[in-house]
Amino acid sequence: MNSNIIYNVTFPRLGIFLRISPIALNLNGLCIHWYGIIIALGFLIAYLYTCKHAHKYHISHSDLSDFVISSSLTGIVFARIYYVLFYPGNFYKENPYKIFMISEGGIAIYGAIIGGIITLWFVSRIKKKQFISVLDLMSPGVVIGQAIGRWGNFVNQEAFGTITYLPWGMSSENTNFLTVHPCFLYESIGCLLIFIILHLKNLKQDTKKGEIFLLYTAFYGLLRLSIEQLRTDSLLIPGTSIRISQILAITVSIFSFIFLIILKFKKS
Repeated sequence: MNSNIIYNVTFPRLGIFLRISPIALNLNGLCIHWYGIIIALGFLIAYLYTCKHAHKYHISHSDLSDFVISSSLTGIVFARIYYVLFYPGNFYKENPYKIFMISEGGIAIYGAIIGGIITLWFVSRIKKKQFISVLDLMSPGVVIGQAIGRWGNFVNQEAFGTITYLPWGMSSENTNFLTVHPCFLYESIGCLLIFIILHLKNLKQDTKKGEIFLLYTAFYGLLRLSIEQLRTDSLLIPGTSIRISQILAITVSIFSFIFLIILKFKKS
């Protein structure tokens, strides 16, 4: 990315005008991006939150570190694979070397979640921990990390939506100065609200195993289903115009609500 890029970001109906550079520091050609800093901040806050509540799930900080590191690494790999598989057109078929150019951008949160869950299952078996308890522990941290991480899309001026006349519409060079939905903001606020719900559940003593994880997948599915309809950069099922994230979102959300209902009537 060009270290001289400056975005002129405006929320014209709110009278907000900003000049934003995606680069935080340029150390003799070595660029440190705001995106990376924001993702790292989200990761740190998620980890600290999870550490604070690990004892409730009988998981030591040492085991937690193994869960976090392993799931994060595979999450990044799966996030890239997911993005490449469902990227519209034949770009990666025609430029296969670009698959490994992750520094140029191109990861998908659903891929990260899928990869993370698979890894947590394997590590849970190795450490002889209850898989569902691990998912309950990790879910609030994941969603607060998502809420923070979405601001990385803001500094990169990506993940925005269609034209809007709402008061909080945003424009910049990347929107061709058209006023569009700031989808990153919608998802950040939505994830924050989900985090609050999960946190309050986490504080209760009568929360059933699996309930926190199912609440996360149910509500995040609904959130993503609605936001994806607005976005202009959605990943598609190859050969179709169907948005893969919407299919996953509605499927996961429906099954999560079904299991939540079953869990509600299940005896402790």
